[in-house]
Amino acid sequence: MSTTKPSRRVYILANPDKPEAVAALEQVGSLVSKTCELIGAECGTDGQAAVDAKADRIIVLGGDGSLIGVARSLGSNQIPLIGINMGKLGFLAEFSIDEVDADFARFLKDDTLITQRTMLRVDISSNGRSAESLLAVNDCVVQAGPPFRIIELGVSIGRTRLTVVGGDGMIVCTPGGSTGHNLSAGGPIMQSGVEAIIITPLNPHSLTHKPLVVEGEAEIEIEAIRANEGTTLIIDGQVSCDFSEGDRVTVRRADSDCLIVRNPRHTRWHKLVSKFHWGRSPNYG
Repeated sequence: MSTTKPSRRVYILANPDKPEAVAALEQVGSLVSKTCELIGAECGTDGQAAVDAKADRIIVLGGDGSLIGVARSLGSNQIPLIGINMGKLGFLAEFSIDEVDADFARFLKDDTLITQRTMLRVDISSNGRSAESLLAVNDCVVQAGPPFRIIELGVSIGRTRLTVVGGDGMIVCTPGGSTGHNLSAGGPIMQSGVEAIIITPLNPHSLTHKPLVVEGEAEIEIEAIRANEGTTLIIDGQVSCDFSEGDRVTVRRADSDCLIVRNPRHTRWHKLVSKFHWGRSPNYG
């Protein structure tokens, strides 16, 4: 009787807005077919077909945004993602075509390379009624919008009102998302495996409102006390909706974690140092 384990079932998604990703689809498909079962390959970032086909891995050709979009589309049916970077930064999409070509079988089959990253469940209510529930891989942002006057947001944690923040808005993000909008707004960088949620005010009109890190199981509610006509709730920089006075958004850890295959050729801190140049000494020239 054969003891050979069944091969991995692999699905490939390429960002249709990146010509180089579309062009690489056939090349990567050929690599997959040598060691695994290629069960689908298409241009798009909706992973539902991969879920239906019972894929063991999804290869995403694009950039960080492509990978985030695919992860969000999977909902509670998360599948390990291998991101091949065709974008600029490549913080989540860790692999290059050359690296994948050199050691493809290991990336596809080694379960120890799978990392779990916290996602957020974002529940929106308007006029006292639940309107929508969304997933966020990186962050949920309330932004003032036109006419760009200061807005006021009530912040509660565990149903206890904490404060009212006046400013340009608020970011609630995961540790994995801490190097995105949160970093630009002066929030802390957190290691992706930390079980916590970050709350970072956007340009607060107060010296006392600083970024806050809360426990991973915290329930955070943001209420629009005063808003502009263009005030917007934005998920991962990709999905947005109006956020008007009286609207509320409740953010908590999602039931499922995002699963991303890490690049074993890089150390844990490689991206922080090589991409952001963190800790580099000043040039006194």
